[in-house]
Amino acid sequence: MARVMARIPINHRILMCESREIEFSGDPAAINLSDTVFEFLSEECEGLSPVSFDGENEEDGEEEEKNGNGNAEDNCFWETHYQLLQDTLCRTSSLESRIRSITKETIKEAQQTRNFCGCGRQFNNGCRNCLMKEVCRRLQNAGFDGAICKSKWRSSLNIPSGEHTFLDVREKSSSNKGEIRVIIELNFRAEFEMARANEEYNKLIRKLPEFFVGKIERLLALLKILCSAGKKCMKEKKMHMAPWRKHRYMEAKWLRICERLTSTPPLSTGYSGRAARPTASMLTVDLTESFPNLHRTVVEVV
Repeated sequence: MARVMARIPINHRILMCESREIEFSGDPAAINLSDTVFEFLSEECEGLSPVSFDGENEEDGEEEEKNGNGNAEDNCFWETHYQLLQDTLCRTSSLESRIRSITKETIKEAQQTRNFCGCGRQFNNGCRNCLMKEVCRRLQNAGFDGAICKSKWRSSLNIPSGEHTFLDVREKSSSNKGEIRVIIELNFRAEFEMARANEEYNKLIRKLPEFFVGKIERLLALLKILCSAGKKCMKEKKMHMAPWRKHRYMEAKWLRICERLTSTPPLSTGYSGRAARPTASMLTVDLTESFPNLHRTVVEVV
């Protein structure tokens, strides 16, 4: 038996989701939407859309809250480090102040006098080696046990090998604390500058003095603050921290076993206060002037 299909005019079709039944022209029978695909689509539209929308809002809110908490933590980190750095730099002793005053005066005169460098390699403010020698000479003339130090270390799993030169002053303590050691680094700020650092880190570095004069304990505190800030900066920039920026490498520069050059540095030409005494060799002395009664026998050389 052939199947008969009735053609339904479009104006008699009711396909609205709000209706519960579809009526055919001339047929009183009704079809319940629960048995059709329209009911399924209606339930999907009514049930899932609001839930999905609320979920997106909730995720966005959590992300904004997380970003807000992260920014607050970052601001707290940098503000704390600014304060710690300022407090550490403000602490000083009479010994450190005297050494700092001599170092500052020497650097200032070196910047004004361009011909103080005695190695022949002229720079704007002279080379670092000649400047260290001049500072060391000034400290020794003031009665301090100053010397140029050279640290050298081998590579390990954490840091590469390297070497560094700086100045130190050692003084015996009146108490039972032992010997007091003061470190002098002429390029202290430059040691921590980074080309691609963020503004927070650069702001911290700008607070550093150009040169550092301080005891071992003060240097240790500064290294902890600055290396922690450098690590935070690289993390925020999503960059790898170079091994020569790490805390252990920085400690190795000034706090590892080093060779202390105890010999007095040569006087530089620009700061020489005493005139050089003329020296004469025995080969150039005329003995006849000193010993007029000296009789000489002529000897013929064959």
